[in-house]
Amino acid sequence: MAAMKITNENFQKEVLEADVPVLVDFWASWCGPCKMLLPIVEELAGEVKNARIGKVNVDEQPELAERFRVMTIPTLILFKNGQVVDSSVGVKPKSAILNMIEKAN
Repeated sequence: MAAMKITNENFQKEVLEADVPVLVDFWASWCGPCKMLLPIVEELAGEVKNARIGKVNVDEQPELAERFRVMTIPTLILFKNGQVVDSSVGVKPKSAILNMIEKAN
């Protein structure tokens, strides 16, 4: 399963009201490091069972990036019960991202 596309329209339902932790990747198509992280994010979306993975294109959803003070991309923000519980900036190995998700469960 691919990472879900998160927009202003579905953010409340898909992220804030989710019954499991949600890892959101803030990215842009022109960002080199984002392209490096993308395969890892997509892989996790297919493998992780105890969380959901989503992506926010900061060029298409600047309000969401501003709302969560995303200044550098890629930025990963982990939400649980509608609250930010962890975040990470830059490209990280898959193991570090998995560890971040596991800590939220």
